[in-house]
Amino acid sequence: MNTNLEFGYSWFLVLLLIIPVFIFLKYRNKIKPEAIAIPNLYAFKATNSGVSFFRPVMFWLRLAAITLLILALARPRVVDVSQVLQSEKGIDIMLTVDVSLSMLAKDLDPDRLTALKEVAERFALERSVDRIGLIAYSGEALTLVPLAVDRSILTQQIQGLRTQTLEGGTAIGVGLATAVNHLKDSKAKSKVIILMTDGVNNDGFVEPTVAADIAAEEGIKVYTIGIGTNGLALFPSSQNPYTGKIDFEKQKVEIDEELLKYIAERTGGEYFRATNTQSLQDIYDNINQLEKSDINDLKYYNYTEKYRMFLIPALILLLLELMLRSFVFRSIN
Repeated sequence: MNTNLEFGYSWFLVLLLIIPVFIFLKYRNKIKPEAIAIPNLYAFKATNSGVSFFRPVMFWLRLAAITLLILALARPRVVDVSQVLQSEKGIDIMLTVDVSLSMLAKDLDPDRLTALKEVAERFALERSVDRIGLIAYSGEALTLVPLAVDRSILTQQIQGLRTQTLEGGTAIGVGLATAVNHLKDSKAKSKVIILMTDGVNNDGFVEPTVAADIAAEEGIKVYTIGIGTNGLALFPSSQNPYTGKIDFEKQKVEIDEELLKYIAERTGGEYFRATNTQSLQDIYDNINQLEKSDINDLKYYNYTEKYRMFLIPALILLLLELMLRSFVFRSIN
């Protein structure tokens, strides 16, 4: 919910221009005229009342009251804007990310996982009205964020993606099946999985082709992304148990493109290959264009009138001026 202060009749604020005019008219004749000093004038000053020193207060009280009255006439109000999402008209998206150790390979800058996190975060922030969830998988799958519109938690979890937090291996079928399970009961107009991997399915109790068949039956579209260059890349090979430092060596990049193409074609999606950081960004931009959202939120405007906060002080100042003029300054008028 967004809260803002606005003026319903803002054109009344033009009247504030008369305030400096009043000040100018009040003090334009205050230039001291030339005079001859008479030594015995001090005797006359002693007869003046000390109350007259505060007489200019009357002018400033009235000026403040006029200013507040103008602000009250401009109808100040607080506007609360509430958004109600119509989930049946939006798109539900599950980001399904491979976090196996090979995602530390350095054929993307600075490595595959870091490049993916930056691109995925940008993608999520650009799709502000869609529900997006996040699943991490390697040898097993873990739901990090269920379908939600809140981007603060989602972006936090995307940036927190790490390798070696789940069982080793690459269980593409398990990751895909977990995402399907989250989307199968969705009422959204479109249900999408973005499945990312840099390897070959070698683990898990669910066959990727079976998960793809279920996704197709549930009307879920799967975009698959193979991450990795063509040829050789620096892969993590070993880790020092004492320092935690990871050593890298060149290895051949192997991605089961035939499987990823099958999953995409079976579900009505597309397969993409990200060979560098820019191509990965281009892929997400492409998906962003392919999956257009309708305007799927209603905005409600609630107005709270605030003119009293200006009108009441104005009346108090006018009353105070009237009392001062009637009682305190009456004797020196």
